[in-house]
Amino acid sequence: MRIALVAHHGSPLTQGNGPESIFPAAGIAAHAQALARLGHRVTIYARRDSRGLPGSAILAPRVTVEHVAAGPLAPLTGDELAAHVAGFGDYLAQRWRRNPPSLVHAYFWTSGLAALAAVRGCDIPLVQTFGTLGTAERRHGPAGHQHDGRIRMEACIARSARAVLASTAAEAAELARMGVPRTSVTVVPGGVDTDEFTPEGPVAKRNGHPRLLAVASLTQPAGLAVLVRMLARVPGAELVIAGGPARAQLTKDPAHRDLVQLAERFGVAGRLTFTGKVAQAGLPALLRSADLLVSAAPYDPAGSVAVAAMACGTPVAACSADGLTDAVIDGTTGVLVPASRPDLLARRVRLLLASPLRLEAFGIAAADRALARYSWDRISRETVAAYERCLRPAPAELAQATS
Repeated sequence: MRIALVAHHGSPLTQGNGPESIFPAAGIAAHAQALARLGHRVTIYARRDSRGLPGSAILAPRVTVEHVAAGPLAPLTGDELAAHVAGFGDYLAQRWRRNPPSLVHAYFWTSGLAALAAVRGCDIPLVQTFGTLGTAERRHGPAGHQHDGRIRMEACIARSARAVLASTAAEAAELARMGVPRTSVTVVPGGVDTDEFTPEGPVAKRNGHPRLLAVASLTQPAGLAVLVRMLARVPGAELVIAGGPARAQLTKDPAHRDLVQLAERFGVAGRLTFTGKVAQAGLPALLRSADLLVSAAPYDPAGSVAVAAMACGTPVAACSADGLTDAVIDGTTGVLVPASRPDLLARRVRLLLASPLRLEAFGIAAADRALARYSWDRISRETVAAYERCLRPAPAELAQATS
């Protein structure tokens, strides 16, 4: 197959600005390379989001990246991206009229909108991966109407696509509530690079205390505040928070200041550390250094960080949230507690830290699960199976052809 992957949100060659941006960009590149290993030819159509990016580049054998000028040469938020969909879609339409791919796979809703416009009137199947849905973000975020336009567009894209790949069972259920036919939806989670994220390798420096690690942006600090309060109930442990602006800029960040003040109020400021922004290359060593990855985020659409931690042999202790519920097997690869019970999370963390043998067993099971379920080779094979279903003639077309 000749497969077009659409990444309107930015190039896989651009370094992400934080942990939350590392996995989508790296995931598209890893999926493309896994598709190539299966014998397919892949072109990634990405918005040029940096001045230094070439017009096109060979990412790997059989994998090319084409950079499309659409908007400013800088990373943009979802709302900002929406203003530049038309130009991106026009480029795709012109390109595909001359050289149509066998199939188009769009990532994120603005990519889907551009791809949908580009394939209109052409017999090119469209597969859509959202990664996160506006309906879920609105439910877990502040009240308001900022998601309304996006939600309408996502419903339109999902109903128009030949197939929608949901990252989790929770996302598949959300799509069904949006009116998307269940027959169009297949759960295919995001993968992890099991050569890079592995139990063997460098380990970030430790200070002798049990280490709890949270990898999260500081833009939504509610879950991090829960973890700071939890730290007061886990004597002797340290909490390392990775993410946010560069370390030199942390003191200017309002969320950082609020978390530090909260830690001082609960008497745990001496056991709380912020790393600031973490590059992808440094993340595996940091994950290996932790006894537990912890999360109390109210919304985690794909559980990507948890899967990466498990691949490094680090179990997860978290409040249940969409992607985490699929990724973590409670009592085997980590612990999950109801979101309304942060007190229970503290108790289960204490019990795990007090039982090194059990913690080690959880880590071994976590690495085994990540390798068996989330390797890119497996995820890409599942994705290709969904592609092939899209390319089969519909029953009505078969009946007409044989009549």
